Amino acid sequence: MEFQKTAFKDLIICTPKVFEDDRGYFFESYNSEAFEKFAGFSPSFVQDNQSKSSFGVLRGLHFQIGKHAQSKLVRVIEGEVLDVVVDLRKEEPTYGKSFTIKLSGINKKQLFVPKGMAHGFITLSETATFAYKCDNYYHKASESGLLYNDPILDINWILDEKDFILSKKDVANPLLADLKHISF
Repeated sequence: MEFQKTAFKDLIICTPKVFEDDRGYFFESYNSEAFEKFAGFSPSFVQDNQSKSSFGVLRGLHFQIGKHAQSKLVRVIEGEVLDVVVDLRKEEPTYGKSFTIKLSGINKKQLFVPKGMAHGFITLSETATFAYKCDNYYHKASESGLLYNDPILDINWILDEKDFILSKKDVANPLLADLKHISF
């Protein structure tokens, strides 16, 4: 596994070493010791989630607050997405800034998203199967969101907005300026 730091504290790109032959492929998708050696910490994952989405589905931007905040290790098993995170940690110089990366079943890259970041993705392929590990359990009362098209974020979702498919909940998420009293 190869790891790459980003300009955002503890936001880490993870690229597995893939062994391919005429039978298919094999790769180690996570190794706690290797991650800790690179990052200096090792999350304790307690929940795995998976979703399937069709072209244009935009899920996000989501996060959990307080003691239920989650770090996530996200990846795409099949298809391709544009993965997006926004730093909500007010003490960080990257507060309010976004980071994007294409994750796909072909490139097999993963992104470790630390607590304190809003996360979302848009499906760029016909369908995409998205999987992620969380270091805290889902807690409905602690879920929150950030409006995907907040002008201050200036996120390029790549697709034309007419192609977006959003939940009613995600369309109603607040602007960054309205997230004054969140804590992680």
